[in-house]
Amino acid sequence: MPHPILITGIGTDIGKTLVAAIVTEALGADYWKPVQAGYETGTDAQTVASLISNPDTVIHKESYCLSMPASPHIAAEKEGVEIDLLKLKKDCKNIVDSIGHKPLVVEGAGGLLVPLNKKETVADLAKAIEARVILVSRNYLGSINHSRLTAAYCQQARLNISGWIFNDQYLDYEKEIVEWTGYPSLGTIAYLERKDPETIRVYADRLRESLQKMIAG
Repeated sequence: MPHPILITGIGTDIGKTLVAAIVTEALGADYWKPVQAGYETGTDAQTVASLISNPDTVIHKESYCLSMPASPHIAAEKEGVEIDLLKLKKDCKNIVDSIGHKPLVVEGAGGLLVPLNKKETVADLAKAIEARVILVSRNYLGSINHSRLTAAYCQQARLNISGWIFNDQYLDYEKEIVEWTGYPSLGTIAYLERKDPETIRVYADRLRESLQKMIAG
């Protein structure tokens, strides 16, 4: 049974949802966003559903869907709930068991050290569900520092990192980040003015081989 694939990034607004849609489409995977914080303009699950065109993907319901667009622990506190890592682990197992050998793409919230509650973070979720992790780095001034800090924490925490997907090509930072962190590149996504199912299919086709090798490895 394949490990869940957790999509996380070097920060917020990095393009995790876009990458999650591409990875989901490329692998014919199911998709799950465990914790959604903020949904006035729609949820990430709704966005992914609107971008997927293969007939196999199932979008699974969030374990926590919080109205406030803030760090999950703050949004949860505002609504009088506490995000329970054991519940997330149980929910993930139930999904994985229900879909058999089909991959499951799990989209995190923000970066790895975003708090889910007063003690646990997205990184703790990655460990709890035994996920292989794809790191998303968006090219901007400062992204080298943010990428290397993220990688250093991953190494310290001994997370199972599959590699990078680079988003919003700006400057040629990718090769240096790969060399300095030791994590391979799984692919690059150019800046996209249009985000629609056709564009997602194009990038899914481009990344499919490297993603399939990642799962097989």
